[in-house]
Amino acid sequence: MIHFTEFTLANGLRCIVHEDFSTPMAVLNVMYDVGSRDEDATHTGFAHLFEHLMFSGSVNIPSYDEPLQRVGGENNAFTSSDVTNYYLSLPAANLETGFWLESDRMLNLAFSENGLEVQRKVVVEEFKQSYLNQPYGDVWLQLKPLAYRTHPYQWNTIGKEISHIENAVMDDVRGFFQKHYAPQNAVLVVAGAVSEAEVRRLAEKWFGPIPGGAPYQRLLPAEPIQTEPRHLTATASVPLSALYKTYHMPARADERYHAVDLLSDVLGRGKSARLHQRLVKEQALFNNISASLTGSLDPGLLVISGKLNEGVSLEEADAAVEAVVAEFLTHDVDAQELNKVKNQAESSLVFGEIDLLNRALNLAYSKLQGDTNLVNDESRRIQAVTAADVRAAAQLVLRPENCSTLYYQAVPATAEIAA
Repeated sequence: MIHFTEFTLANGLRCIVHEDFSTPMAVLNVMYDVGSRDEDATHTGFAHLFEHLMFSGSVNIPSYDEPLQRVGGENNAFTSSDVTNYYLSLPAANLETGFWLESDRMLNLAFSENGLEVQRKVVVEEFKQSYLNQPYGDVWLQLKPLAYRTHPYQWNTIGKEISHIENAVMDDVRGFFQKHYAPQNAVLVVAGAVSEAEVRRLAEKWFGPIPGGAPYQRLLPAEPIQTEPRHLTATASVPLSALYKTYHMPARADERYHAVDLLSDVLGRGKSARLHQRLVKEQALFNNISASLTGSLDPGLLVISGKLNEGVSLEEADAAVEAVVAEFLTHDVDAQELNKVKNQAESSLVFGEIDLLNRALNLAYSKLQGDTNLVNDESRRIQAVTAADVRAAAQLVLRPENCSTLYYQAVPATAEIAA
């Protein structure tokens, strides 16, 4: 159980306090309700670009890292399809430094052509290194638009293509910031050796004066139900051929989500899961294989992915996966098997709550979903899932017509060049 209190400032900033005096540290987490799904299809990668720009200095603080490091703090950030999250940890005695830093860049981010150019080059280089020049790096650049035809989940957080970042101009950047990086579009969580009264005082002092505005109204196109299987074959100079299969599934807040989550665990979480036991250990078709969820706030994907052993064709491997998947459509999961994955999920929750930063992050994410106490309801929801629920989830999600399959064929480097 994560205990917390919450309040909202007049400008719309939602604030959550989690007191834990067993540590001398404090965490300050600011989650903005903006991710790559909120981008224009012709200007993708902006949320991720801002993850970098927010560290390039504000009007009053040219260097974000230096004053934080002077008081013993450290920081980082991440961008997803749904959110952009900034977090820092520091000795609780120096908490006000964190408030000063985060509030100033929310209010007065420095928009300079030089800063934009520097961060643009950093992001472009990241695009090349992580997605274009790395084995299997472009998989999601091909898989997402195969699975999604309408919803903006069809592009990665890095963006659709490098040109969208290369051609970003200051007016576009300012407009994106003003639309999304404001108090009413953010959740502030402060956790650690802090009192609610002190957090209220500091929040009013540093964030209270920042003007609020109308909340961002998200009107995204819904992804139509997939009615026939989709296939794509790609070739690349990689060590092993790989198979990727995606299935549309309910959103994070849907009551069926946890049943699908446990279904994916039975399929492919760890070496005791069915896919590994059958296709790696027994049939030796795959070098490795797993199943997971994207876990997105809008309807997401259940993903099966694996790298084949040499000499195994993608068609043979795909048929073997389909055979394992088909079992879930007609048979209930064994009670012992279901209890195993429930215990795995439960242990992940418990171990995750050991870390103060994880607690802060989960509180912010729950608040963004509309109810902070969702963070304390995960265990109950997991334990409530029955074998019948898992079978129903399989029949909803694992339908052949709901599947998009990518054959990622390994070819020798010379053959790729010749092609």
